Amino acid sequence: MKRVLFFTAGMGMTGLGFLGAFLPVMPSTVFLITAVYFFSKSNQRFENWLLEHPRFGPTLVAWRRYGAISRAGKTAAALGMSVGMFFMLISPAPLWVKLLSAAFIGGSAIYVLSRPTLRMEAYSNSQNLQAL
Repeated sequence: MKRVLFFTAGMGMTGLGFLGAFLPVMPSTVFLITAVYFFSKSNQRFENWLLEHPRFGPTLVAWRRYGAISRAGKTAAALGMSVGMFFMLISPAPLWVKLLSAAFIGGSAIYVLSRPTLRMEAYSNSQNLQAL
């Protein structure tokens, strides 16, 4: 039963991750990292499929092995958080919501920017994933 729940959660996270790859307002990597975790507990085949995916695999492997985020990923995350915070600050939301949002986004930015940076272009094909 536990494996079924993990597999279902993995499929849901994969769907959200793929959706995020096409929607500029939604992240994809965080959902795919979560999907890989759920699949590692439920279905080796789907875990391997994500880790070997031509587009997402190198990012997922770099995160799993080193906790690393590419420079482009950090830049996109920081830009997205900055834009989100700007719109939150100019919104008519109550001050407490703005402060809570600023604390959450600020903490998230510190976490993302403090992760190791790995040059992802060196790992752009599946042959190099083994060296990562």
